[in-house]
Amino acid sequence: MFGLEVCQNYGRNILFSCGLALQQNFDWLIGVPKEKVHKKSNNVEIVFEERDFDGFLQKLKGNSSIAFLGEVVEHDWGQRVIRFYDLDGHLIEVGEEMKMVIERFISNGMTLEEVSKRMDVSVDDLQKLLN
Repeated sequence: MFGLEVCQNYGRNILFSCGLALQQNFDWLIGVPKEKVHKKSNNVEIVFEERDFDGFLQKLKGNSSIAFLGEVVEHDWGQRVIRFYDLDGHLIEVGEEMKMVIERFISNGMTLEEVSKRMDVSVDDLQKLLN
């Protein structure tokens, strides 16, 4: 779904080239009884940024096994995000890559100073994100 490259796949444990690892059925690893592991507890979310947010959203909505927490939300700083549960009940947030948000504002005629005010981020930080 995220286009990550798998380095190692041990079934219940998968390591990706970016360094992210996902572990299923981990109760035995951390010494916690299985009944203490709560699905859809909404107390942690894993967050990704996506360059092609609209394309990702189409792919996501084409997967009937995905349960959404809600609809797309646009935060005050302009970033659009969607939240959903993965197949194990973990809360995932995928948002527009911040560079794309800045570029969207600029293409709509905003100056860097206006973008800075809208996003509550310094012009220097915006320029770093753009480069």
